[in-house]
Amino acid sequence: MTGDATARVRRAMDAMAAGAAPRDAVPTGFPSVDNALGGGVRRGDLVVLGGEVGSGKSALALAMALRASESGAKVLLMSGEMEPARIAERALAIEARVRVDDLRRGAIDDESRARLAATAARLERQCPALARMEPGEPAVIGEHAGRDGGTDLLIIDPLQGLASGARPLDEELAAAAQALKRVAIERDVCVLATTHLPAMPRDRKDPRPQLDDLGALGALKQFADVVLGLFRQEMYETAPDVDGATELLVLKNRNGARGYVDLYFYKQWMRFEDMLEPDR
Repeated sequence: MTGDATARVRRAMDAMAAGAAPRDAVPTGFPSVDNALGGGVRRGDLVVLGGEVGSGKSALALAMALRASESGAKVLLMSGEMEPARIAERALAIEARVRVDDLRRGAIDDESRARLAATAARLERQCPALARMEPGEPAVIGEHAGRDGGTDLLIIDPLQGLASGARPLDEELAAAAQALKRVAIERDVCVLATTHLPAMPRDRKDPRPQLDDLGALGALKQFADVVLGLFRQEMYETAPDVDGATELLVLKNRNGARGYVDLYFYKQWMRFEDMLEPDR
């Protein structure tokens, strides 16, 4: 058994040396993030994306879903906060660079209308699957992500949406973290879950996310293979030169290095862009 596993690793290394992408990697579509994670998020891993309320966790998770789908990955995004129609509306706004409020009011000029039409046609071919997430047993979610012809990337937005209220929230989130890691392994899928930062001290001088801010009795930092922390500087400073400045911190990386990458956030479109590849 050990020999078989070693042989698979050697074949994968040979393929990558020849220029192939890692076979178990699912690209996020953000070059800086993919570089930091060795080619993207990986099947079998639990990835946690944490950030303050209003920092844009859902927008970034959706952007990753859209870009991963565009690369050919099979993506399922399950939301406990928005109906699929609302998520699709936000996806249109992100990709067409149109304000969501303008889209809802129909206040669209001819140029924006043309971009929306082209974007809608593209998303009909490449959009990730969208589903409403109900509170309950996280393992049931794994049924949506089978190995054969199933899902490559399963996004849970947010983790708190799985809580049923039957137990204290920290206990439910701890159980959900363990269950989602099991789903990732058993279904050979990457599970990416967004989460708030309930344990973050409000009087800390440096407001950047830390592992202990995740709460959940320490289960998230224990079971997650990768923990990403989203930090938007403009939420804490008012200087004009910090508008849009965003750091995505790699707080834990079981198979690689920690660090951070620079992103930019356009509030009007709820759109993140990679500073290495702006205006994608």
